[in-house]
Amino acid sequence: MEYKLNLNVCGARNYTKVSYPVRYGRLAELITSRHHFQFNLNGEIKFLQGLGRDWPHPSEWLKRTMGNHWVYYDTAGYNHIFDFLGEYYLPCFEYESNSLWGNNPFKAAAVQDALSAFKRLYRVLPSLEDKGHWNPEEKAFLNEVASKDPRTLSQRADRLNALLQARVTVLPPDTRHVDYECLPLIIADGCLHHCAFCRVKSAQDFRVRSRQEVRTQLEGLKTFYGADLRNYNSLFLGLHDALNCGWERIISTAMEAYDFLELGGSYLEGSFLFLFGSVNSFLKAEERLFAELNQLPFRTYLNLGLESADQETLNLLGKPLEVASVIEAFERRQALNRAYDRLEITANFVIDLELPQGHWEGLERLTRDGLPHYSDKGAVYLSPLSTRGRPELRRRFQKLKFRSRLPLYLYLIQQL
Repeated sequence: MEYKLNLNVCGARNYTKVSYPVRYGRLAELITSRHHFQFNLNGEIKFLQGLGRDWPHPSEWLKRTMGNHWVYYDTAGYNHIFDFLGEYYLPCFEYESNSLWGNNPFKAAAVQDALSAFKRLYRVLPSLEDKGHWNPEEKAFLNEVASKDPRTLSQRADRLNALLQARVTVLPPDTRHVDYECLPLIIADGCLHHCAFCRVKSAQDFRVRSRQEVRTQLEGLKTFYGADLRNYNSLFLGLHDALNCGWERIISTAMEAYDFLELGGSYLEGSFLFLFGSVNSFLKAEERLFAELNQLPFRTYLNLGLESADQETLNLLGKPLEVASVIEAFERRQALNRAYDRLEITANFVIDLELPQGHWEGLERLTRDGLPHYSDKGAVYLSPLSTRGRPELRRRFQKLKFRSRLPLYLYLIQQL
């Protein structure tokens, strides 16, 4: 089998919304007659695509995340997928999620063959050097790839979790704008509300990490990501309620990370900051925080977990809030979105066919009746609690979206 190696493949420098495959940053690639392997600057597999006629679609591919999960980017001919997700591709996960589409591309023979070919590659690599006329740089990179076999990649994911002293079980929905490619930095553990319905947050009480703990993480991240650090321009301040750390810790940590991780020197243009916030932390946050966020060298996305504007539903969800606080938070975020051009505050609500009718009515009141006209800023994400009744849930979503005066999308729970 012939192997073609290309180093220093230059991809796009700006994340964009397009209906065809785009690679960002800088990569290396190894191409055979059957498969296209692409690696990050550390020699770790990043993208994988079949080239045979049996591959499901030439615009579909597999991506490996730093958490060592494979994600399949599916076009699948779904009608209006952009309307549902704000993206042209449906990410399909190996792990359980809350997608309202029931397909599993990982069962396809061509996809299984591609993943097997990836594993077989590491048995071939030791002898590959003798089969090609590689220059010293190419030989060095092939050796780097050979050192990152599937077992090592799994161990590296464990090492990243140990470095963070946490698992990132959910990324903010707004990280879709950078294809979920962000550096995780944990500034606080636990959360305030401990809602009964939640499956992704820990039961740990809220605790702000010390400055030394954060500094140790930064040093570890710089070493861990190594040469590939320059393919990142985005930071996720975790975990579930970084907003509750207070304005000074948020701003100082964001700037320390920006400087130490050299985000301004990324191959990708611009820098992005993502974080979660709760209703209580948002309502008590000082105006100064939002003014300072707007002055950072990031475009900042703050995602709030509101869940419902119906008291009966909040009670059923085990969310210890009064509906008046949810409405106040929603209205405050609208005002802040109008006031600051480099800050966008988005909101999450849950959906499920078994939730009270008042929940659906509350959603429509907030997303339509509470606004005088359409605004393209301040997206609202709807997170399915279960995958029961998928067609009906999609229909209800479309009805809400048609009437909404804010961008409305489904929230697929995606891990690091």
